[in-house]
Amino acid sequence: MSASPFTSACASLERLLAGNFRRHTVEAAARLSPSARSLQHLAAGMRSHRWRDAAETIDLSEAVDALDRATRHEGFHVLHDWDGKAARVTPNSIAVDVVEFTAAQAGTLAPQPAVLAVLLDYYFMYVLALVAMRAWDTDDPGASLDRVSGLLELLQGANGSGQRFADNAETLLLIATSHYEPNEHGYDLLLGRGRALPHRNRVAMALGHAQAMGSHLRFGYEVTYGRDLTAMREDNVADYPWLCFALAGLFDEYRRLRDAGDTGESRDRVIEGIANALSPDPDAFLGRPPASLNAHGVDLSRVHAGLEEFRTELAGSIALHRPLDRGYSPLALFFNFSQNVLKGTVADAVLRGAAWTLSLNDLFTGVPKTDPRAEAKLRLTRTLGAYARANPDTIRGRLSPVIVYDPIVGRQYFGQLMRALRA
Repeated sequence: MSASPFTSACASLERLLAGNFRRHTVEAAARLSPSARSLQHLAAGMRSHRWRDAAETIDLSEAVDALDRATRHEGFHVLHDWDGKAARVTPNSIAVDVVEFTAAQAGTLAPQPAVLAVLLDYYFMYVLALVAMRAWDTDDPGASLDRVSGLLELLQGANGSGQRFADNAETLLLIATSHYEPNEHGYDLLLGRGRALPHRNRVAMALGHAQAMGSHLRFGYEVTYGRDLTAMREDNVADYPWLCFALAGLFDEYRRLRDAGDTGESRDRVIEGIANALSPDPDAFLGRPPASLNAHGVDLSRVHAGLEEFRTELAGSIALHRPLDRGYSPLALFFNFSQNVLKGTVADAVLRGAAWTLSLNDLFTGVPKTDPRAEAKLRLTRTLGAYARANPDTIRGRLSPVIVYDPIVGRQYFGQLMRALRA
């Protein structure tokens, strides 16, 4: 019996990621001058999903095509972005788009192996995200996601570029689905699948989505909907159920950690995640819920139970996560889609010729306060904000940056949340 596309892809990716195959691929590309030629060579491999070195050829095309077809059937275009101006899926994959952007900047310069390595790893990160989306094609989705997390660890290990993308397969699911899709039925399908995962996987999914949805909806309220809460609720019928699922999971985890007497960083990250998820629209969970939550009463009741049980003590704990001008806080980060934050990070890495060692998950937390990487997080988010200001999108007829780091606005949302909790 032939292996399933999921199993086949995992086996081939392990061979590609565990040894020197990527290094040999980068070396072969770097021998082609100028830089544009080496990048075209890399893009050709990304388009065909076939990779070869002197010793062997590893062909991912059949498995990737099968996984992509199945995922598109459910409404998700994992490897491709949405072109809002043309109202269609982009012809190039996201990874190839970034390679072509790099080629346009590089011109006749000599190839840079460090840049080629980051771009190659970015491509493999998206292949892993596609594989993660098919974990439910297996008998044990939780174990399959763990297997993808292991492959992600290989991708970001000693044999790669040094660029970090995400901490686990659950975050790859977030990246895979964090762009506009014309058909949103897949989000409900994935949400139902997520609810059935083992506890550990659910918590990882809840924490990532709490942070991402908080930043996404704060951006939406400020920019996309012009501070019109009704418009935001009506246009985010797929997002609010995910926000509710994330909060329900985090309240369950908060209760578990509290009962176990855990007062460490894991608990602090859960509290921070609850604050981030509640901050865009506290009234959705503390007062009048949007209509999009009518069919999600089980999750909503778990959120209400958590708020009723822990509201007072949480208000005191959340107060410690107030965004400051010094230090880093995810409550000060606003963006349209998570994958654009990651794409901007990769674009900056290739322009600088040096990988970022911060993952998307690192930008989702300010815990611990003493983290020596706080300055690097501030530098990265401010760099991304500068790029976004220099290349704004037209939203509601106005030019607007799609990534913003602003502690002052973050404190406004924080104050709104604290008033709601203490009411």
